[in-house]
Amino acid sequence: MILGAKRLKITDVAKNTGISRTTLTNLYYDRNAAISLDTLDRLCSYLQCGIGDLFEYKQNDELLKGEESDERNARAN
Repeated sequence: MILGAKRLKITDVAKNTGISRTTLTNLYYDRNAAISLDTLDRLCSYLQCGIGDLFEYKQNDELLKGEESDERNARAN
């Protein structure tokens, strides 16, 4: 992720953008299903990048395969 490449800390990004640490942490660990346009704008502006630099598009069937695998793993444990 860009934060790692630029050696930025989530706390610093939160202070400088006004985006909550929780939101940034969830984005960093890919836990969000959605993101507001305001948050996208703040991140892109702060990081001086485009939306395509922050996200990778995955087709819906790829996402579903990952969820099915997660469910199987959870049942096995």
